[in-house]
Amino acid sequence: MKKTSILLMAVAVFTLSCKDNDREREEDDLMQTKEETMQQESEPEERDLFNGEDLQGWKAYNSNEITQWQVEDGAIAFTPAEGQREGTENIITEEEYTNFELSLEWKISEGGNSGIMWGVQEEEQFNEPYLTGPEIQVLDNKAHPDAQNGPIRQAGALYDMVEPSSDVTKPAGEWNTMVLRIDHTENKGSVTLNGTTTTEFPLHGEEWDKLVQNSKFSDWEDFGKHRTGHIALQDHSDKVWYRNIKIRELEQ
Repeated sequence: MKKTSILLMAVAVFTLSCKDNDREREEDDLMQTKEETMQQESEPEERDLFNGEDLQGWKAYNSNEITQWQVEDGAIAFTPAEGQREGTENIITEEEYTNFELSLEWKISEGGNSGIMWGVQEEEQFNEPYLTGPEIQVLDNKAHPDAQNGPIRQAGALYDMVEPSSDVTKPAGEWNTMVLRIDHTENKGSVTLNGTTTTEFPLHGEEWDKLVQNSKFSDWEDFGKHRTGHIALQDHSDKVWYRNIKIRELEQ
């Protein structure tokens, strides 16, 4: 009888222990699910900046009419007007942004040049978005003359300020995937090109001031001074395409 009782007690303890372990696992799984759900809910939502059909949400810089940017095969394409042109026709987002993650694909024509800017101010005293907005270079590194000035002016660079760690661009005529992250709260900007983070930089403070001072922008009074502004796509007189443009605003 004693042996039987002891055996039954052991079985009961083992059964209770298994149930406790199962309960703990269930509670852990439930907690993990809740944490993942809360994390997903707290993450800012990504939304389209380009609907693939028209230029809704975009406007010409310092102008009410867009004439040289069109939608071609689901991409925003810039085709410079023939003959003598009076000035440039850059386009900017209608909305302004501060902290964000911008993702897009770009394709440059052979020997072409363009750029993506942020913090752009649209005012009469500025005739170009680059007077206020820092630029991530979009370039044909093989054929455009500016590439000969070194990596600091090649594709993926924070133009004339921070060079990319490596050249991972695809040839002219092929699509490149880019993610631009601007986070003033963390004081960190970065460029990820074709899956590789190639460029990182501060956005304000002493380190930023040194970068500006050592660049062509050292005497530009309003350059890089505004944390909130438009995003711009540059007219540099060359054919260029942008598509799958999305933005996720970050916490401020």
